[in-house]
Amino acid sequence: MKNKFKIVGFDADDTLWVNETLYQDTEKRFCEVLTPYAPEDVSQTELFRTEIQNLEIYGYGAKGFMLSMIESALRISEHQITSHQINRIIELGKNLLNQPMVLLDDVEVVLRKLKEKYKLILATKGDLLDQERKLVKSGLIDYFHHIEIMSDKQENNYRKLIQRLDIQPHEFVMIGNSIKSDILPVINIGSSAIYVPYETTWQHEKNHEKTDNTKFVTLNNLAEVLNIL
Repeated sequence: MKNKFKIVGFDADDTLWVNETLYQDTEKRFCEVLTPYAPEDVSQTELFRTEIQNLEIYGYGAKGFMLSMIESALRISEHQITSHQINRIIELGKNLLNQPMVLLDDVEVVLRKLKEKYKLILATKGDLLDQERKLVKSGLIDYFHHIEIMSDKQENNYRKLIQRLDIQPHEFVMIGNSIKSDILPVINIGSSAIYVPYETTWQHEKNHEKTDNTKFVTLNNLAEVLNIL
């Protein structure tokens, strides 16, 4: 794959830094708040259902997650939840927004070496302010030639990105941890993709379809990228 590409794209959450485990911890604490009204598995199911229903309105990100927690809590408790408990849920959301950024292993080494040979871009999805804040806090912003924060990661979003970068699809490779968001849409438009699984994946991002993994590269960790790029 070396010398084949002009631009290397990186996903952000759970590719460069820890994200999903923070959401899972917040969800667990949310379920603890709802303990007087429902068992944990019920609260988890209701929260996930609410998140999916609200994606079209709120998009991805911590603020939409916070609103979905509040909405779920009202429904689960049949509007019996107290103002103190609602405030606790809001605190959980704010704490999620203010978490320090924890980089995954070898991230800066990989970015530093690849920047010597390629233009690097960050292609992530979510709330604009939230993602910008995380990028600044991560200390990685100077590695990237271009930052793209999308409302979603579908084929058309990537086509528009390729056009803005003024390259051909075959000159772009995307690195990420989500088959659904970082891999399939990219290879479907004629670009290449490198899949680096993270230890945990949000339920909505899990790909339940049979996937031809011969069409993309799967690595054990990000450092292995340096062996092929």
